Amino acid sequence: MGYRAISLKLPTDYSDEMLRERIGRALSLSEFSYTIEHQSLDACRKSDIHWLVRVGVASDQIEGGAPETPASLSIPQVAPGRKAVVVGSGPAGFFASLVLQKAGLHVTLIERGSDVETRAEGIRTFEKTGAFNPFCNYAFGEGGAGTFSDGKLTSRSKHIGSERQFILASYIRAGAPEEIAYMAHPHLGSDNLRRIVKRLREEFLALGGRMLFDTMLEDLTIERGRVVEAVTSSGGIEADCFLIAPGHSAYETYRMLIGRGVPFRTKNFAIGSRVEHSQELINLAQWGRASLPGVKAAEYRLTFNAQGHLPVYTFCMCPGGAVIPATAYADTNIVNGMSHYRRAGRFANAACVAAVNLESLLGRAISPAEALDWLGSLEHSFYEYSSGFAAPACRITDFVMRKGPSDVLESSYPLGLKPAPLWEMLPSQISDAIAEGLQDFARKIKGFETGAILGLESKTSSPIQAVRDKTGLCAGFENLYLVGEGSGYAGGIISSAADGIKAALHIAERFARL
Repeated sequence: MGYRAISLKLPTDYSDEMLRERIGRALSLSEFSYTIEHQSLDACRKSDIHWLVRVGVASDQIEGGAPETPASLSIPQVAPGRKAVVVGSGPAGFFASLVLQKAGLHVTLIERGSDVETRAEGIRTFEKTGAFNPFCNYAFGEGGAGTFSDGKLTSRSKHIGSERQFILASYIRAGAPEEIAYMAHPHLGSDNLRRIVKRLREEFLALGGRMLFDTMLEDLTIERGRVVEAVTSSGGIEADCFLIAPGHSAYETYRMLIGRGVPFRTKNFAIGSRVEHSQELINLAQWGRASLPGVKAAEYRLTFNAQGHLPVYTFCMCPGGAVIPATAYADTNIVNGMSHYRRAGRFANAACVAAVNLESLLGRAISPAEALDWLGSLEHSFYEYSSGFAAPACRITDFVMRKGPSDVLESSYPLGLKPAPLWEMLPSQISDAIAEGLQDFARKIKGFETGAILGLESKTSSPIQAVRDKTGLCAGFENLYLVGEGSGYAGGIISSAADGIKAALHIAERFARL
């Protein structure tokens, strides 16, 4: 049995039969099997948009060759009796828990929010009534903030081949579409993620893990640089190691850790708002047509970097999605974006943010605690403006021209919009940079200036970063690990999950040697 990898140019609505015919013709084969290894959309020319597909072909009619062996995760085995406490069930915390449990530790995974079914019901109630639930919201609960997102699985992180393969295989085993293994820009969609995180939980429990929902980490008991107990709202839990994956919204967890001597430093992050357009407008601008057979919805990624201004870029674009009220607390007002797998909604949205160094912005040294206070105050100011969770909003043209605000456009945001001078609500350096960026984006995407800009997007990444090594072990501690987006070293599902896995492997390797 021989093997060849070939690349093919295919129409956007190609079928399996067409693919087989093209392979057979390209390699002069009559009998073969194939696997799609990579697929990306080439939309450089609107008149010739097509898929570029790389396939691996196996056949007795091919001489020689062999497919590359995918990297696999090697999990050390630990003697029975070791215990671990993991805090936070987002990608970093969950995948760390899964690996630790597979390694032979007994893992207790605690989550301040509720299970995904209860969480989804709480979110539905919030969006209908505006009644906020601190345990059932877009920020906290089973699966972390990413459960209610577009579920993007792209990552720029390097040297995570085996971790990525483990993550994707786990998702596919839990019901994710197999295409995530080969698409250039894979995504799961929030509708799939709700089912996937439940099935992953069931796998973890079947391995002997324990999961406690509605359980808040309140404190740590520390003796001579070693954590001996997690103090939680459900009681104290002793363990041999403690891994915390809080996400970047858990401000009280950050403050508790700072108070317990866990070292942090400030880091660059980004602030801005969400921009929203009709998806059809984006399709027309990107493809030259309102729809494209075989492709769900058009995307964009935009950057602007001019001398004298902060860098501006779009982030977490959600085609065919919705803007959501992503606040973590009852007195703050924050937006984010989500979409379902089919990306079939009427609207497209994306964060439009400016990269910020807080010390440069404020002109003085800033401690980690002060950075949290500053950002929390900004988030609260948006809540005060609206007297609730309606999103302050204006037209993009109003933001650029600094006029109005006039009535805003129709929106997917479920809790209503409140006309607002957003450019005055953001720090001037940020709003000035975003205004320039929006004008540049309007030159790149026809009709971009006709959209709306709404809310405060403050959760692109954490404003602070733990002082830790590459395995996640916190400086000055023997057995305390901080991982994922809340550590300040990861962003997004894949990089966060990989960060958690690396920490779990380090823990397992340490205990395996004892």
